[in-house]
Formats: sequence, structure tokens, C-alpha cells
Amino acid sequence: MNTGRLSFVRQPLFWWIVLLLCIMAAGVFAAGIVFTQGLHVTNLTDLVPWGLWIGIDLSSIALSAGAFLLSAAVYLLGFKKLQPVARTAVFVGLIGYSMACMTLLLDIGRPDRFWHGFVYWNVHSPLWEVTMCVGLYFTVLALEVIPIIGHSAPVQMRWPKLGDRLGDIHKLAPVLAVAGLSFSLLHQSSLGATYGVLKARPFWYKPSMAILFMASAIVGGLALTVLVSKVAGHLSKRVTVRDDLLDSVSRFIGWALVVYLYLRLWDFLGAEYTYLPGRTEAFEMLTSGSLSVNFWGGEIIFGILVPMIILLSSRLRQKESLHILALLFIIGGLVAFRWNTNMAGQLVLLADLTGGTAASYTSYVPSLIEIAAGAGVIAYGVLAVTLGIRFFSIVDHSGVEETEELPESIPAQGTLVATD
Repeated sequence: MNTGRLSFVRQPLFWWIVLLLCIMAAGVFAAGIVFTQGLHVTNLTDLVPWGLWIGIDLSSIALSAGAFLLSAAVYLLGFKKLQPVARTAVFVGLIGYSMACMTLLLDIGRPDRFWHGFVYWNVHSPLWEVTMCVGLYFTVLALEVIPIIGHSAPVQMRWPKLGDRLGDIHKLAPVLAVAGLSFSLLHQSSLGATYGVLKARPFWYKPSMAILFMASAIVGGLALTVLVSKVAGHLSKRVTVRDDLLDSVSRFIGWALVVYLYLRLWDFLGAEYTYLPGRTEAFEMLTSGSLSVNFWGGEIIFGILVPMIILLSSRLRQKESLHILALLFIIGGLVAFRWNTNMAGQLVLLADLTGGTAASYTSYVPSLIEIAAGAGVIAYGVLAVTLGIRFFSIVDHSGVEETEELPESIPAQGTLVATD
């Protein structure tokens, strides 16, 4: 083993990659069991068909929303200085959507028929629209990421001509931004609409679902993009991060949280206005039952209120530890919202009795197979982002001029060049 390889083995990055690969290997093994033996090895049932994997799917898609927002800001609204942040968001978005595809392959039971939705159209189904938008937007993200790979140092050193040709796809960026905005808006809202049209599940059956899914995706997607940039800047000396760029995005996230809180409270108050079998019981489960800690703590207090205060205060936002903590809370709050919504609508059931309709309850705990497979998908996402930072420079603000004006007037805070 030469000196360079020996030095790499001694680095924390090497052991971090080894850990993620081990988790992925366990996930592949669990997925193999699911594919060969079927969904009966899981704790999914006819009463609770959407479990842990759908929770990961919904969260990863929402956390990918920074891609379409920042691409639209750069190529449609003209905020060119945010292009390095959009570069990070696009890569993270591609990884997030690939994670969603993996969990869907696990969940559909017949992964060999995944292509049916693209061939046998059912235009009356929101799930069909989700399927089409996932496929089309994944293609758009792949096209947006190809120039990043083409311009990366490994490709330019080994295959410079190929890298230049791949980089030429960047000329399509404005067109791809328009297409990505359209597909992603349709997709993010259609996810909520898929729940919102299910009349048999009263907790879900409401027009606000599409709005809440879109609003949560906006804050969560941007928060993950900023978080990845900040963490990369602190952990790698190869990464150059402009604090003022990330600060401008974080301030926008703070105001977006204000809007999201209003929408969440509006939906909250509307749910308790009248008694409706199934919906009222699910609402009580969410606010005072088994999901209450997750709702009040994970979703409202730490998921919205605390990060909103931090990100809207210039003094608090400048404290790096608080800033990163706020972003982590937002991401955790988004995951809590998607999990709460998915579970509350399934754990309360309606039963037709002689005297009318009554609510009954069921339960769900993910099996070890589900946890292992889901952890493997998450480990893949973390590994892909890690390698993207290390080899493809997905976080790099070095090309931004200090004299350029930000979308909002913010005093420049200099450049952060972190050390290992």
C-alpha cells in the first residue's frame, strides 16, 4: 500500500464511508429478503399499507425541494449569485429523488412492474400524476447534475473532452429550470392531493393537504441545502463557503416558516371546529395521544417556532452553532410532519355499526426488515452527498465575487474556508 492510500485509510472520511457501506450492505440484504419473500415479512397490513418506507419517501422528496426553488431563483428570477447554492441543491435533489425511487421499489410489492404507470395511463389518479412527475423531474435533475460531473476535477483530468461535452448541457439550464419548476410544483402538491382525495380517511380528506405539503417542502428543502453547505464548509478544507449567501437563504427560510406556521395553525383550528367520525379521533391522537410528543415537540415547537426565531434574528443567526441547530430542527420538523400525517390517517379506522359509524384504532411498528432496508436507503443518500462534496465539488462558492449584490441587502460576512 503506497503512502497516499495509507494516509487516506487513516482519515476519518475513510471510516465514515466504511460505516455507510456496512449499513448499505445490511439494507441490500434486507431488500433481497423483501423482493424474494414479499411484503409479508414486513409489518405492513391492509389497514396500514403505508409505513416507514413511505415516510422516508415523503421526507426525501420534500427535502429535495431546494433544487427547483433555487434553480428558479437563479435562472428565472435572475439571482445569479445564488448559482453555487443552486448547484448544491440540484445534486441533493437528485439524490433525494433516487432515494424516493428506492423506497417505492421496496414498497410496491412488485418492483418488476414499476414501469406500468408510464405505459398504462390513468389520468384520473393523483398517484399516476405523482409517478409521471417523479420520472420526468428525476430526468430533469439528472440533466442538471451531468454538467457538474463533467466539470469535476476527476473527469476533467481523465476524460477532458467528455467532460467538456457533458458541461455543454449547462446551456439548457434555463429550459431545465422551467421544466423542473413545473414538474416539482405538480409533484409536491400532488403528494398532498393523493392523501386529500381519500374520503375513506377523514383525517386526510381536506383541500389543505396539497398546500401543507408544498409549504413544508419549501422550508425543508432549502434548510437541507444550507445545512449541507455549512457542514461541508466546517468539515473539509477543500470547500469554500460564502456565509453571506447562505445567510440570505436562511433569512428567507425564516419568513417561509412564518407562512408555514400560519397554514399549520389554520389547518389545526379547522380540524377541531366540528365533530367528524375518524377525523376527530385522529386529531386527538395527534394532539394528545400517541403522536402528541412528535406533533408538539418535533413538529411545532422545535420544527417551526424555535428555528423561526433563530433565523429571523440577525444576532442569533450569526451564531454558527445556533444556525446549524435551527436547520437541523427544520429538517426534523418536516420528517415529523410527514410521519404524523401519514400515521394519523391510518391508525384511526371507521367501522359501520348498526347505530351508525364509529372510529376504531390499530397500531403499526416497523419490522426489523423495514428498518434495515430503510436505513440502507438513508445511508446511500448520505454517502452520495459525501462523495459529491469530496470529488465533485458540489459545495463551492469560490467563484462568487464579493462585489456582487445579493437578492436582499445583507452585509458581506467574508468567506469561510474550513479546515479538516
